[in-house]
Amino acid sequence: MALRMLLFGTLMTTLLGGGAWLVSRRFWPAGRPEALRRAWGVFVLLLVVPAPVSFALLRSGAPAGAREALHWWAYLGMGTFSLLFAGVLVLELGRWVARRIAAPVDPARRAFFGVVAEGGVLAAVGTVVTLGYAEARRIARVKEVEVPIAGLPTSLAGFRIVQLTDVHVGPTIRRDYLQGIVDRVNELSADMVAITGDLMDGTVEGLREDMAPLGTLKSRHGTFFCTGNHEYYSGVEPWLVHLATLGVRPLVNAHAVLDHDGAPVVVAGVTDHSAARMMSAHASDAVAAARGAPPAPLRLLLAHQPRSAFAAAATGAFDLQLSGHTHGGQYVPWTFFIGLVQPFATGLHRLEKMWIYTSRGTGYWGPPIRLGSPAEITLLKMVPA
Repeated sequence: MALRMLLFGTLMTTLLGGGAWLVSRRFWPAGRPEALRRAWGVFVLLLVVPAPVSFALLRSGAPAGAREALHWWAYLGMGTFSLLFAGVLVLELGRWVARRIAAPVDPARRAFFGVVAEGGVLAAVGTVVTLGYAEARRIARVKEVEVPIAGLPTSLAGFRIVQLTDVHVGPTIRRDYLQGIVDRVNELSADMVAITGDLMDGTVEGLREDMAPLGTLKSRHGTFFCTGNHEYYSGVEPWLVHLATLGVRPLVNAHAVLDHDGAPVVVAGVTDHSAARMMSAHASDAVAAARGAPPAPLRLLLAHQPRSAFAAAATGAFDLQLSGHTHGGQYVPWTFFIGLVQPFATGLHRLEKMWIYTSRGTGYWGPPIRLGSPAEITLLKMVPA
């Protein structure tokens, strides 16, 4: 794990360094006043340097207040930089097209158009960061989804599941934010709560107090949990033990059976799709999760990544898989591309005889920015097909 984290930190630093050079040199090209070019370069460095530094200090003995301030700076800088990088790509594409299809333009006019285009990118970046920050820091709204289940008995019609996912309690999401989520969930009179991974970013010791509100979640049958990839970065085994003390039941390639007014409901959970690379004993296994489960008119699977659906559907053992992981891209322009790299990127989908619902997430990761993909507390209601 230590080697993996070192490699990740090295890769992140390399990518940020290359991206900083590109943004510095191509966004503000030669020919502009040298003093402004240097100031721009310093600004870009101030956006990217805190990220690897905060990563290095994540588990250091540095004062907690200093680390938290650095994390805020790093994540806001990372988000701003990612938008500037996207802006550079747009500018470069525009310049490439202009050189090939446009009529010759007077150099002074070309320079003017360049300044206008760069100003437009800066305005767009500022707008996304400002509005996205306000949206990210707002407690997620409730999104209601009806899922039609074939053969659903009357006793399970209207069965209510609240799904939370990708909260990422950690450097910038603390106890008050999680308490707001819990308070909202407790107003929904859910039959059960499902937490589908990436609940935290940090150790039990560092986040014990921040996670305490989970112990006050209320539902008829309790709260169930499956691991996401970030649990393995945060020390999965201590967290599984600690979550149980908060009344959250982990399902590690296992299932539970609920009795809802005489009708059985199977609730299964698999580990994260990538878990085997970090902990071989936790290889995701939908077959094991369903093994020994009794026949039931409603069979649920909690699986952090939507790509787990292919293995789950092949078992024929589940009616509905609940997932997260994608954040719906979290903020523009990445919201437009998430579907290219993730199957079932957001919303309700069908695979063979199984439904898959992918939440956009209840918190955020990294940059405290959400725009075009608002966070959600999902209230799923089972209805007869």
